[in-house]
Amino acid sequence: VQLQASGGGLVQSGGSLRLSCTVSGDTSAYYRIGWFRQAPGKEREGVACISTVDGGRYYADSVWGRFAISGDNAKNSVYLQMDRLKPDDTGVYYCASDPTYGPCVLTSLGYDYWGRGTQVTVSS
Repeated sequence: VQLQASGGGLVQSGGSLRLSCTVSGDTSAYYRIGWFRQAPGKEREGVACISTVDGGRYYADSVWGRFAISGDNAKNSVYLQMDRLKPDDTGVYYCASDPTYGPCVLTSLGYDYWGRGTQVTVSS
């Protein structure tokens, strides 16, 4: 499985960005796609995830109500719409796949394939 994240950039506080994650390879080898981020000097944290089985979604408290994850199975893509961005949202965003069957979770354990990250910078 290969994943490629794109769509990052520089945006002012309060602005929006839409990240895309394109998945290729054995698409039957995963049931969850997650978005994670890592800011300089901080640990990586889960942001949002989606189940490819039933479309179930889960969000970190820090992004609840501002971010929305969606998927397009026909395009093998997952998107992260980020609205009302804050400087604290700055970081490198990664998408990853998890072969575990069941509701998605935001712990990085289990996510076995990771794409290159895309930088998101939110200026104040």
